[in-house]
Amino acid sequence: MKKVIIVSAPSGTGKSTLIQHLMSQRTDLAFSVSATNRPPRGKEVDGVDYQFLSTEMFQQHIAAGDFLEYVEVYAGRYYGTLKSQVDNSLARGVNVICDVDVLGGLQIKKHYGERALSIFIQPPSIEVLRQRLEGRGTDSPEVIEDRLARARFELSHASQFDTLVVNDDLQQACADFLHVVNDFLD
Repeated sequence: MKKVIIVSAPSGTGKSTLIQHLMSQRTDLAFSVSATNRPPRGKEVDGVDYQFLSTEMFQQHIAAGDFLEYVEVYAGRYYGTLKSQVDNSLARGVNVICDVDVLGGLQIKKHYGERALSIFIQPPSIEVLRQRLEGRGTDSPEVIEDRLARARFELSHASQFDTLVVNDDLQQACADFLHVVNDFLD
């Protein structure tokens, strides 16, 4: 029986880098592509970056109970994980990795129970996280403060995850992350 890996972390923690490393090491993983009702940005491709749905279609999926989890990030702007996206991969005999926010991660864990492993990627500290976000040079000070406030909220839920990986040193975090997933899947 194939399994689900749930990964959650505050912005700037290195979650995407860790997931990319894991996917390069294991050929038995499919990435769960989230759905959204926002329009594609730049070179985003439907079905690769996101499943782009109309607001009406997204709301129909909500009403039908088709989502494992979803969130209205801003008024009228939705993101979510369709059950069919995950279950189709599992049915094909592939383990699935979900990159979701903490509340969504906890909902997916509740749905799949022991068949899922929830991993929280934690920064060494809020101050280090601040330095990383400022070092990106992509966000205004206000956006950084919003991200740090969100990070504090997310960190308050870390203990509800099956395991924590601290990303202090990227090479060590990659090794720890791979080890935790390998133990669960193998």
